[in-house]
Amino acid sequence: MSRRKTERLLNLVVCLLATRRYLTAEQIRQAVPGYPDGSEAFKRMFERDKEELRELGVPLETGSEGEEDTGYRIQRQAYELPEIQLEPDEAAVLGLAARVWQRASLAEAASGALLKLRAAGVDTAEAASLGIEPRVDTHEPAFPALWRAVRDRRPVAFDYQGIGRSAPQRRHLEPWGVVSRRGRWYVAGHDRDRGQVRVFRLSRILGTVSGDGPAGSVVVPDGVDVREIVADSGSPAPDRRTATVRLRRGAAHGIRRWAADVRPDEGEWDRAELGFADVDRLVDYLAGFADDVVVIGPPDVRDAMIQHLKAVLA
Repeated sequence: MSRRKTERLLNLVVCLLATRRYLTAEQIRQAVPGYPDGSEAFKRMFERDKEELRELGVPLETGSEGEEDTGYRIQRQAYELPEIQLEPDEAAVLGLAARVWQRASLAEAASGALLKLRAAGVDTAEAASLGIEPRVDTHEPAFPALWRAVRDRRPVAFDYQGIGRSAPQRRHLEPWGVVSRRGRWYVAGHDRDRGQVRVFRLSRILGTVSGDGPAGSVVVPDGVDVREIVADSGSPAPDRRTATVRLRRGAAHGIRRWAADVRPDEGEWDRAELGFADVDRLVDYLAGFADDVVVIGPPDVRDAMIQHLKAVLA
């Protein structure tokens, strides 16, 4: 959320809290800085702001005074929180936590949480003096939908490309949590197809994650530790193997520095041998070189590369 938008929403909340009567949209446009003069542009922006405030849990009331147009207000007793007293280090942790997600899928939710705290008079600016800039990246396309499903306790369905399988399978899951482990994201929960607790790696989910039941229908058993479930599901470190790839001559220098052996091949290509242990990590790295690299083998690496590129296209 941009600083300009945050300030506009804060001003809107303060304006609607300060009035006992319903304010019309035109009165709000004149009273709250940041809104454009054009009626259509203001209408679109104001509609978005109302929806955003409601998503943040702000109790925005709609009504009218007599024959006036529809107006808006926020009842102070419905909005106010109990007094919040945070020590400087606690406020710093809150600000730092929001900055962790600043470039990831939870950035909007984190910004919304800070907006609520600042509106309540809590200063979260202490984190700016910590001198560190943590980041959590969630590039997996399936992450936002799974995170929302965990939050809403909603079952999901998705296509999953399991190791050693030639085609993806449709899976139905009651998700309990999404966690990161050793640079990879996983979702754990009750697998309806197997009737067991299962863990799925997000990078192997293909296509769209869709809802498979009503919100609130997933029950997480007491005492469940999703991180422990994911850790226990991990298999022993795989043996190192060798992959054979073709590299376009004069390109893919990063791979060439890593390769154990590079020799001329047909046409404009060289052939290289690469040592690896994790198929997904290898494929993620090679895919970054686009059409300057072609995987020859082993077959599971080639299949994983094809599936990865298909997912990118999708």
